[in-house]
Amino acid sequence: MRATSRTLGIGRVSSALVVACACAVAGPIPSPAHGATATTGRLLVTLESDVAGTPKAQASAARSLLRRTGGRRARPAIPQLDTEVLAPPPGVRLSTFAAELRSQPGVERVEAERRHELRYVPNDPTLSTPEPRATAPDTSLQWWAARTGLFSAWDVTRGVDARVAIIDTGIDGNHPDLTGRITVAVDDDASGGGTATTDEIGHGTHVASLACGAGDNGVGLVGAGFGCKLLVYKTDLSDSSVARSIIAATDAGAQAINMSFGTDGSQAAPRTLVDAIDYAVERDVVLVAAAADEPVQEQGDPSNVLQPTGTGPDITAGRGLSVTAANFADRRANFAGLGSQISLAAYGAYNVSGGPPGLFGAFPGQTTSLERGGLFQPACGCRAALAGDARYAYLQGTSMAAPIVAATAALVRDVNPDIPGLGVVRLLKATASRPSGTGWTADLGWGILNAGEAVKQAQRVDLRPPRSKLRRPAKPKKGRITLRWTASDKATKPLKASGLRRVEIWRAANGRKPRKLRSSTKRKLTLKVKAGSRYDFWTIAVDKAGNREAAPKKPDARVRVPRKRR
Repeated sequence: MRATSRTLGIGRVSSALVVACACAVAGPIPSPAHGATATTGRLLVTLESDVAGTPKAQASAARSLLRRTGGRRARPAIPQLDTEVLAPPPGVRLSTFAAELRSQPGVERVEAERRHELRYVPNDPTLSTPEPRATAPDTSLQWWAARTGLFSAWDVTRGVDARVAIIDTGIDGNHPDLTGRITVAVDDDASGGGTATTDEIGHGTHVASLACGAGDNGVGLVGAGFGCKLLVYKTDLSDSSVARSIIAATDAGAQAINMSFGTDGSQAAPRTLVDAIDYAVERDVVLVAAAADEPVQEQGDPSNVLQPTGTGPDITAGRGLSVTAANFADRRANFAGLGSQISLAAYGAYNVSGGPPGLFGAFPGQTTSLERGGLFQPACGCRAALAGDARYAYLQGTSMAAPIVAATAALVRDVNPDIPGLGVVRLLKATASRPSGTGWTADLGWGILNAGEAVKQAQRVDLRPPRSKLRRPAKPKKGRITLRWTASDKATKPLKASGLRRVEIWRAANGRKPRKLRSSTKRKLTLKVKAGSRYDFWTIAVDKAGNREAAPKKPDARVRVPRKRR
């Protein structure tokens, strides 16, 4: 329901459903190592088919190849593929052995053998417990996690340093899916009630669990941010409370702020709220707001401040992300906002005939106002149980879609803190899945959030300059001097460096202005020098992403060339 006052972005909710987990939950699958895929130290060597022919002919050709190269068979052959698994002779580097094999007659292909890793699947029951009302087979309670690409994202990061602020109705701090997640809890609800770690309404607890529900703890569900930390700001939804919460969350180090609420847009957002949003944007915080929970084109604020009217189709426009809800059929949920104020979508409802009445998430232990209902809001009947624990509920809405996006933004920042906030906004739009093809649409914006692809692309965003170091050159001989340097472009895991492109050599002669002598991919350069002159030298490395090493304040090397003796 949307009203002229600020409302929470919950769509329609249905009767309660009790889900008993009768399945045995397996232990955690071993966690993969982060970073580059490991190799085995062996080579896959494929022989030309006319050489291999039969298994007997392949074995004979392999023996001959090993005699010529000194290698050894490391594992059984794969005769159906004409392939041998070979290891180098003792003391020979794998790359050297590979080059030798490629030069041999009868060899079609030589590849380094890699070792695969088990995909990480947390042991949270909702990932394996069947959804009893799903219309599609093999659908779990938390069906949206796999569809959002979160398993791939969690292969790269568990979000242990990710920080998501939830401005909402507070959260149940005693819930097993939220215990230990909270690093900041501020109560700015002037209407009274409990502290920030209590939730009389139920909305904030559900939203927080979809963002940062504890992963791999064998309980309940796992939030999109897996291990992310929660900064909780309990609000009465007044403009001043929301503005204060945005400022406080920014100052407390939030990487993303989720706002699952809004107005009907009949009045412009007050400048105070816009200024608070700008304050966060200028400090590289990713702001996420739920779009309307009605199929309207005016999303109200803060959504329409983050993605103003007409800017949705421009991937570079906006202050943040206005999120509509997608359903199990990869379409816009029938209750969700649409139009040019939409940035992208995330799953916020099953919304298919006969399916569950929303997303399964955490809920407070006590009876909530959502369950009691009111004059304009019927009782939700949304509470559900998992393995006998009734602290869960089904809720659907843009409110449920937004925190999944906010947590993914924090995962991206956790993987690559070099990407600025608006860069993350653009990345999430660019990597979204587009069921209808390419480009922006009025129904889903830039598409449905794809967390796996966003994190994968974040690994490849190289914003760090390479480094170089010029060695102190030897004294000039016969009017020449040789400069030697080292250069590298490295990245800390799980980031991937773009690689070194070139090194620029700069020289200043006799105190004059420096000028570039040459760009080189090598590691040394011999130059002519004049007797009686003084030279300053610098090297500046440039990588394939275009990042340039900062010029040093002082020369890397200074050389004085003696005058010729008379």
